[in-house]
Amino acid sequence: MHDASLLIVVDEKNTRDGLALAFSEKFDVFTAENSEEALRLMDGEIAFDVVLTDLRMGQDSGLTVIQRALQLPERPACILMTAYGTVETAVEAMKLGAYDFLAKPVSLDKLECLVARAVAERKQSSIIKTATPFLMLGTSPSFQTLRKQIQRIAPAKTTVLITGETGTGKELVAHQLHALSLRADRQFVPVHCAALPSHLLESELFGHERGAFTGALQRHIGWFETANRGTLFLDEIGEIDPNVQVKLLRFLETKSIERLGSTQSVPLDVRLVCATNRNLLKEIRAGRFREDLYYRLNVIELHLPPLRDRTEDIGLLLRHYLNFFARENRLPVPKVTTGVLSILKRYMWPGNIRELRNFAENAVVMHAGCTLEEGDLDPKFTAPAAVTATFNLPAKMSNNN
Repeated sequence: MHDASLLIVVDEKNTRDGLALAFSEKFDVFTAENSEEALRLMDGEIAFDVVLTDLRMGQDSGLTVIQRALQLPERPACILMTAYGTVETAVEAMKLGAYDFLAKPVSLDKLECLVARAVAERKQSSIIKTATPFLMLGTSPSFQTLRKQIQRIAPAKTTVLITGETGTGKELVAHQLHALSLRADRQFVPVHCAALPSHLLESELFGHERGAFTGALQRHIGWFETANRGTLFLDEIGEIDPNVQVKLLRFLETKSIERLGSTQSVPLDVRLVCATNRNLLKEIRAGRFREDLYYRLNVIELHLPPLRDRTEDIGLLLRHYLNFFARENRLPVPKVTTGVLSILKRYMWPGNIRELRNFAENAVVMHAGCTLEEGDLDPKFTAPAAVTATFNLPAKMSNNN
């Protein structure tokens, strides 16, 4: 059982089976040889994350599959493949709401990258919808300061660098910056830089022209252009390689990009928000990150405090997530003793908010309607190692590091 499901709709058996095999390690894969079979699967109990369909299947059309898929409550990401790629077909598919369009012969690497990107964006959207209340929950001084900073910074066009340990909610803060900005009605485009190899990341960010490299059979619009007049969020910015760093620096200096395979500048109005759990000054000293790029990115820094530094908020956050997961699973909310809460407040929470959220979900499922006692806790909460954890970013980055 995997975290995401994929429906492949292709009439040619060898292609269908080959694609199913290629994606089976990371997805729950289902296949159909025509639109009728695909519609029957979609109307069943399976909620698909991605639907990958051929355009022409005999007298059948993949557009029929896309139309039905986008009527479903979960609205899976739909990717269309065709050997008969025309601008008109691409426009029609995108108007229907297709996620993207690929001409055959399809590069498997490119397709895997596209499917992974679609799933990541769906998960990001889901996280934002279900967990954004975290941004409004907290009474600790550090959290109140952060909230005021977000409200003050959001309306500006200024580039923002969000720092903090893994799980502190950096991408949620980025989304909040967008939601409170004058660009709120435009695209918020999240990109996880570590999720793609460098040669694909450059193409995905800046786009490419047809023939720019082997397998580039059509023009591809990158994330920068997709985010025009909106916000581009680059997570794990410390992971990008030198070539991408140079092109990113050029955008910050000129407010324009060049697609791979082109010398034509494309002017853009994009607000850039970046995040990292690394100390970029140490990365600069190690020769892995450009100093000039760092100062271009770090116009305003928002540092997210780790959960261990805002223990006053643990009780409030825990109640919120217990109630949330109880509603989601239609289960009674478990009670938490004062002793348990005291132990949780002493725990170092190396996974921060994400770890607390997982703890709450486990508590709801395993102790629904019961009282969570100290003896029910995982030994890690009371073990000596619980107070000697190692963290990615021990302190706020500053010029004095």
